[in-house]
Amino acid sequence: MGYSSKSPWLIHYDGSSCNGCDIEVLDALTPLYDIERFGIINTGNPKHADIFLVTGSVNHQNIGVVQHIYEQMLEPKVVVACGVCACTGGVFRDCYNVLGGVDKAIPVDVYAPGCAIRPESIIDAVLEGVKVLDAKAERMSRGLPATDPETAPAVPGSEAGANAAMNLAKETD
Repeated sequence: MGYSSKSPWLIHYDGSSCNGCDIEVLDALTPLYDIERFGIINTGNPKHADIFLVTGSVNHQNIGVVQHIYEQMLEPKVVVACGVCACTGGVFRDCYNVLGGVDKAIPVDVYAPGCAIRPESIIDAVLEGVKVLDAKAERMSRGLPATDPETAPAVPGSEAGANAAMNLAKETD
């Protein structure tokens, strides 16, 4: 276990969803499942968070919010997409206002599909994210960027994300 994973903090954002996965995330924080036993703490401040846990799909109204939260987080950071809506858009993917999964806005490190995702799967995904966090911290300790540019997924950045949202909006018209 590396230094960065001893007590990672996560921030949870619920995009446009049915709130099923959102409730399961909250359930993972309760004493029954107790994600805090791994030292993981929920925070409301992106500047304190190491893991960005997103439920729900990305739409025209929240793409900027998702990107803004991501940009406020310090490196190394990990994004976990929880639920099929966060992974692909889910049952809402064909809706006029849905752009798709979280990877339409920011790079995603761990995908955890499910409808609604179980608390056990959420905990497994977050722990997988902790491993990614350790790997990113190790790269940074060697003076390298947190993410290897050759293996990083091609994901729109802030400026490109807004353009992608506009292009997707034009495609759906």
